[in-house]
Amino acid sequence: MRNKVAAFLEQSWFANFIIGVIVFNALLLGLETSVPVMAAAGPLILFLDGACLAIFVVEIGLKLFAQGWRFFKNGWNLFDFFIVGIALVPATQGFSVLRALRILRVLRVISATPRLRRVVEGFITALPGMGSVFLLMSLIFYIGAVMATKLFGDAFPQWFGDLGRSGYSLFQIMTLESWSMGIVRPVMDVYPYAWAFFVPFIMVTTFAVVNLLVGLIVNSMQDAHAEESNEKTDAYRDEVLGRLEAIEKRLNER
Repeated sequence: MRNKVAAFLEQSWFANFIIGVIVFNALLLGLETSVPVMAAAGPLILFLDGACLAIFVVEIGLKLFAQGWRFFKNGWNLFDFFIVGIALVPATQGFSVLRALRILRVLRVISATPRLRRVVEGFITALPGMGSVFLLMSLIFYIGAVMATKLFGDAFPQWFGDLGRSGYSLFQIMTLESWSMGIVRPVMDVYPYAWAFFVPFIMVTTFAVVNLLVGLIVNSMQDAHAEESNEKTDAYRDEVLGRLEAIEKRLNER
């Protein structure tokens, strides 16, 4: 019985059906944010949302039945279990924030789509290298925040009055959001040589460290796609070898 259920869950049409339910549920959750739509068809939308949730619960139940304790050894199964579990939390005042996280059900499309899983797995693979880069970024920001507070804190306490404000201002400068006319040029009106601090900071953070992060992610994605291509090649090779063995067996029988 378990083998039949497992074979049923692995069928392509069932996977496509689940993806369709996930997308449909995402549209419903978006419609729930519209006051006019809820006033016109609120009960129907809530009913359809409950039906989608019931389908997800049944799917999880079937997987638990088919896989047993092996279900909890798969990270994507745990991800689906957590996402569906959030939606089952009662809509009480204390859990209102968790109920708002129902939109996370949309993320189930990642676990249901092999290619998206490869992208996420590639991103996770890049996390150790990204951690080193984030540590470097933190050191640069800490040094920059201390220097900016010492240099510009007296004249511009709203931007550099303490480490927290300096760090946030430097983050804004790193993102290039109104950094010149909004912060740097007013500071340069009081400290004409302030550019000697801000320009190197932008060069190091925005154009060096951030691009290093992008490079790590891109390389990880390329490795994930290469791995997927290798798996497809191996599967095709195994299929060809199987056919050749079948032909050889028939020839030997003759």
